[in-house]
Amino acid sequence: MRTGRTILGGATALMAALSLLSVGTSAQAATHAPRPLPAVAAASSGPVCWYGSCYDYVSGRQITDATGASVRMLQAAPEIKPGDTESHSLQELAVQSADRKSTVEIGWTVDFGLNGDTRPHLFVYHWVDGAESCYNGCGFVQVSRTAKAGMPVRAGTAARFSIQNVAGDWWLFYNEQAVGYFPGSLWNGTYTRTQVVTAFGEVAHAKDATCEDMGNGRFGTSRHSGWISDFFLTGSTDTPALTVTATSPALYNAGRVTPTSFTLGGPGSGDC
Repeated sequence: MRTGRTILGGATALMAALSLLSVGTSAQAATHAPRPLPAVAAASSGPVCWYGSCYDYVSGRQITDATGASVRMLQAAPEIKPGDTESHSLQELAVQSADRKSTVEIGWTVDFGLNGDTRPHLFVYHWVDGAESCYNGCGFVQVSRTAKAGMPVRAGTAARFSIQNVAGDWWLFYNEQAVGYFPGSLWNGTYTRTQVVTAFGEVAHAKDATCEDMGNGRFGTSRHSGWISDFFLTGSTDTPALTVTATSPALYNAGRVTPTSFTLGGPGSGDC
């Protein structure tokens, strides 16, 4: 079994994290939830418009069967339209069920409507049977006193983001530290393994308004662009092997693709 690196040193560290258990964060609603690229979207197909907004993606995906996954990502401060509460730009790791109706997500986002500023913030999210929930709450149990869902993170630095199912609960880690978990009871114990793992950049915008940056605003094919690397699976017999696609490569694209990494980003249609 391929298990990758041991997250937080295994059960001992996990129990230490549990000893810090505190009340979960309050629900933070936002107009547009983070939405992993749907299976029906094809490479170079253009923005995916659903749930009242349009989305562009640069995604690395693997179909597998695993208990979790991990990546490192460059955190950035992409430009979005000033004061726009309907758009966001983010990067994340998501694990999903085979039917893509159950999802757990962790990443960083620039979202004025959610956070009230244009700095990158750590976020967590989940879906149950295709139903959206809310950022950083809706059953999420915050454990760490220092790595908190919703906190600002430092642009220009790298961080590791991990998701791992432990004893039926979905644990989320930031730089190897347990942030908290989504209890398995949210899915009535039916979702304990992932069959679809995706690491990606996502931009949400109004129809025909694609000025938002992805990543640090540089194309993935250019030097010093944003990136996702060190992808690995836990509890899987599969070797990590990402398939990378972009919905609107003239606006946001990928470069330097390997089975475990790729660069990504772009300026959209211009300055916001």
